[in-house]
Amino acid sequence: MVFISDCLIQEIFQRFKQSNPNPKTELIAPNPFTLLVAVVLSAQATDKSVNKATENLFKLADSPKKMAALSIEELENSIKSIGLYRSKAAHIMSLSKKIIQKYGENAGTCSFENISSNNFPKTREEFMELSGVGRKTANVMLNVLYHQAVMPVDTHILRLAQRLGLSSATTPDKVEKDLLQKIPEEYLHNAHHWLILHGRYVCVARNPKCTDCFIFDICPKNFIK
Repeated sequence: MVFISDCLIQEIFQRFKQSNPNPKTELIAPNPFTLLVAVVLSAQATDKSVNKATENLFKLADSPKKMAALSIEELENSIKSIGLYRSKAAHIMSLSKKIIQKYGENAGTCSFENISSNNFPKTREEFMELSGVGRKTANVMLNVLYHQAVMPVDTHILRLAQRLGLSSATTPDKVEKDLLQKIPEEYLHNAHHWLILHGRYVCVARNPKCTDCFIFDICPKNFIK
């Protein structure tokens, strides 16, 4: 692995910005509550498979009240195309009931624009009190909902952090710390989306598409002899 200069990091993220000025999550959700459900479902699953399952699920239940009113069998059947669907169904049922208890039966059903005034989890600690919500999921919610400059780390970001010389760490917590320290502040809010999308479609795990890569000419792997 090679570590890169601050100038090169600046150039890499400037190109990300030029390529995609306003990156968005690929998960489809009509409101903040359903986004939380989708993010929980996305663990060890593709966004595409989650969107396919939630298309029907969110017609049945798009609020904590409606989700908690489903039978566990109804919930499992709606998401059974996704891996670990039984444990995920249990998490979703539990977090829905917890949200009702603590925030109200319609918490998170407002528009994304009005989330700041809605009674819904607003901190990492509050999100992580919910079943099935770990640090990565909590960080995704903070980033997407509240536009916080946090760094959710998944397998794509773990891979790109090493390939781009941003971190030599192998654990999500350590990679998160390195990225928050090295990525210029002006790019931090969108960095999570840029890295995930680049890892998903270009810098894939096997046979990365280097000829399609807009940072190939400055990719740190070219400096390794």
